[in-house]
Amino acid sequence: MTRFSMFYTTFSRHKSFPFSGRLLRATFFLLITIFFFPAFAKASVPESKDPIRIILNNWTSQIVMAKIYGKILEAKGYEVEYKELTTKDQWARLHRGLEHVQVEVWEGTMAEDLERVRAKGQIVEVSDHDAKTREEWWYPSYVEELCPGLPDWKALKKCASLFSDSTTAPRGRYVAGPWEKPEKARIRALEMDFTVRPVKQADDLWVELEKSYQKKEPIVLFNWSPNWVEDRFEGKFIEFPNYSAECETNPAWGVNSERIHDCGNPKDGWLKKVAWVKMEQTWPCAYGVLSDMNFTNAMISKVSALVDADGMTYDQAADRWLKENHSLQNSWGQHSCGK
Repeated sequence: MTRFSMFYTTFSRHKSFPFSGRLLRATFFLLITIFFFPAFAKASVPESKDPIRIILNNWTSQIVMAKIYGKILEAKGYEVEYKELTTKDQWARLHRGLEHVQVEVWEGTMAEDLERVRAKGQIVEVSDHDAKTREEWWYPSYVEELCPGLPDWKALKKCASLFSDSTTAPRGRYVAGPWEKPEKARIRALEMDFTVRPVKQADDLWVELEKSYQKKEPIVLFNWSPNWVEDRFEGKFIEFPNYSAECETNPAWGVNSERIHDCGNPKDGWLKKVAWVKMEQTWPCAYGVLSDMNFTNAMISKVSALVDADGMTYDQAADRWLKENHSLQNSWGQHSCGK
């Protein structure tokens, strides 16, 4: 006799149950579903037919990770839509539930906006990646032979003329990104003989790096981690005086008592995933996958290099990662998806 038939015989003969006929059979099969097949008792996936809208920003790692997440959800039956937004525009739309997921929130550039919007109660921090973030001046390792003492900023200060070009000589050239950052204020505060030369778009940074790298010429430029560059080039961040919030507001703090910004950027910053506040109750499985989704610096650098160094499309890079990391992706959301 099977467990099924033993359970039914015991159940149907028990005198304390005032059921009979159809009602008894319906109750029996309901209990069977709960006790013998608990996964069936969970909400089916997808829990809602409404599309899950995932934000795309304008840099490679964020886009590829967003695509990886979206493809995992599509394989589970969810309808997924993507929305290209700037980091400034994304917060209001997350707050209003017009978009639902942002997979890569950086402490260095988004902490203030995140805190402001989170205080209104419409956005939740889902979880952190293991990756730690940093944004700073960076140089290729071969430069250390030409400028002993690196990565200390004082060594860079002494070697400033090594980094000059025809547009900055005798001052050094610092190749900055296209974003507004207080680089000129730092140069003034630390009395460094450098001129800021920003590029028009982020990819131009790597054009400048490649040109200098091929000729083994000195270059110092804006870089960040995690980023594809660390997967393909050896180099280090400049070690400026340690960051403090007072560095940005109190001239008396730091090595220059007359100026602010006499410090470096924060080190070991967090990298978060955030979501619309109602996502967990609307799509519990998809929320669970997002919560478990976790990338290290090396993982992000490698998947970004597939696009920025190897020329793949964002979708191709996401597909490659999913193919090579089948077991890992399947472990995300196991407790929430009933599998």
